[in-house]
Amino acid sequence: MHPWKALTLPVAALLVVALSGTAPAAAGTPAIAVEDNATQPVFSRADAVKETVFVEVEGTDSDDDGLPDRVAVDILRPKETDQGLKVPVIMEASPYFAGGNDVANHPVDVDESGNPLPALTVAADKLAAEPFDGYYDNYFLPRGYAIALVENLGSGRATGCPTSGDRNETAGPKAAIDWLNGRAKGFDAGGNPVEATWSTGKVGMIGVSYNGTLANAVASTGVEGLETIVPIASISSWYDYYRANGGVLAPGGYQGEDLDVLAKYVLTRQSGQEACGALIEDITAAQDRVTGDYGPLWDARNYLNDVGGVKASVFLVHGLNDWNVKTKQFAQWWQALAKRHVPRKIWLHQGTHMSPFSFRTAEWLRQLHGWFDHWLYGIDSGVMREPRADVEIAPGRWERHASWPLPGAVTVPLRLGRDSALGLLPSPRSARETFTDQKVRTAEELVEATGPDPNRLAYLTGDLPADVRISGTPTVSVRASLAGGAAPYLTALLVDYGTDVRPTGGLVSTGQTYCYGESVPGDSGCTTLRALGTATTPYKIVTRGWLDVRNRHSPDRTEALRPGKEYTFTWDFQPTDYLVKKGHRLGLVIMSTDPDYTLRYPPGTRITVSPGRSSLRLPVVTPWRWW
Repeated sequence: MHPWKALTLPVAALLVVALSGTAPAAAGTPAIAVEDNATQPVFSRADAVKETVFVEVEGTDSDDDGLPDRVAVDILRPKETDQGLKVPVIMEASPYFAGGNDVANHPVDVDESGNPLPALTVAADKLAAEPFDGYYDNYFLPRGYAIALVENLGSGRATGCPTSGDRNETAGPKAAIDWLNGRAKGFDAGGNPVEATWSTGKVGMIGVSYNGTLANAVASTGVEGLETIVPIASISSWYDYYRANGGVLAPGGYQGEDLDVLAKYVLTRQSGQEACGALIEDITAAQDRVTGDYGPLWDARNYLNDVGGVKASVFLVHGLNDWNVKTKQFAQWWQALAKRHVPRKIWLHQGTHMSPFSFRTAEWLRQLHGWFDHWLYGIDSGVMREPRADVEIAPGRWERHASWPLPGAVTVPLRLGRDSALGLLPSPRSARETFTDQKVRTAEELVEATGPDPNRLAYLTGDLPADVRISGTPTVSVRASLAGGAAPYLTALLVDYGTDVRPTGGLVSTGQTYCYGESVPGDSGCTTLRALGTATTPYKIVTRGWLDVRNRHSPDRTEALRPGKEYTFTWDFQPTDYLVKKGHRLGLVIMSTDPDYTLRYPPGTRITVSPGRSSLRLPVVTPWRWW
């Protein structure tokens, strides 16, 4: 039986089980249906009860109006919950349900001191969601789940103010979970008290991007009732979203965005500017777009600090080509959860900033269904006995592993040598090499050709005699001096040189439609799938890493450099899982300003590198002696 197809099964043919609490359902009380260790679609999406509850966020008054903030919670639940059926909740919290404002990003062209130059600004363009337009209600409500959509503080019908990821925002969806467990106050539009008498109190949070980030944040509070989270393309530390190793950095596609821009974008409540303008101005002042240093503002938005409080299981999903929410976000969260033995599962795909429902629908629904059945209904679906990691190693080519990084991965040091060589053998007498920073040419332009270039250095292996699987976080160490300019960045690119069919990073419609939810005629539950596009390309930037050289010792401390003096700079790339094919060449490209991501200082800084005292450390599964 395929769970993504519409099912029409007589209830009498199913094993009916009451799982609305610890006690069996009373005679005549509706109950969920279970067959083959999975909940079955026996409830009508069309007849579902829809209601809106305004939940009070106790102890939070972010708009300083003397009243506790409130969040609006839209709920969709089987009509049988009015007849005694108790169900768990799949929750998505979001600041985007009410759309967003037209907000200008910060200029990224700066002078020698890092102060913005006059320039045209670009408006933010984020995707807004509509309530109940996803697949959660179509697929899961018929199987005995309620769906709850929580408007974040400062957005839509909520009160309070958005603050881009700190505890103020976390309090909203946490309060909604408290209300579902009888610990918080809820009201209808008329101000009448409302209780969630239909709820078992068990909640699973899910969402993509900011919505999934809120799931991480709420889980870090350890709130009772949150049994599991499914963060997709989500943030674990906001510093690593808008900064990198001391440098000001943009999320891919949103150059010039920062915490304050995002807060202004989602401030869609009535009278928002009057209520929240001063609070957002404080964020603008504290975020520090000049030094990029880590500080209290960022520490308050670092969920790794509170990972010890996570009691919920975690099903983590991330795109290996996501340059919006970069891969460091999932890797550091995953590793922190692993150290604390949190029950967990991971999907890594070759897509960008997206949900796996877009391209691996059937398997995604099978595993997600089993996950929620296990953690919210206590059904032995078998999902916890399956391999922990699903990794897409090439377009459409999935592998399953015991964990991630792949077991057996070891770090291999590669040396920079004469004639732009990259290999295992050191070359200490290699002559120093110099390039000059510029602020216009993109990374893609600089890696397209492998010969000498005045604006970057490139070091390549020979043709690989076998496939090389990279799994983990590469690092680079460069012995270099800087002089003659103000640009403080070093950027490293790991490049696969070799013609191959690779993901384009976009989405194309396949024109194929799947019905995935209902057992009741007339409730279609259908969607048109979209899939990753592919193209034949001569190279691919596998991963990148950035460093503000003034933060060579710590991201929270800026230290001046003496022009012309050599220093050793060590920094990390974004984590990856990638297969470099036999016959391809692996390249390390070193540049300064990355115009699509970093601030753009005046051009002219000269960077002189000592190749023999520099290296690349590469995590590989099978450390063959390739060269």
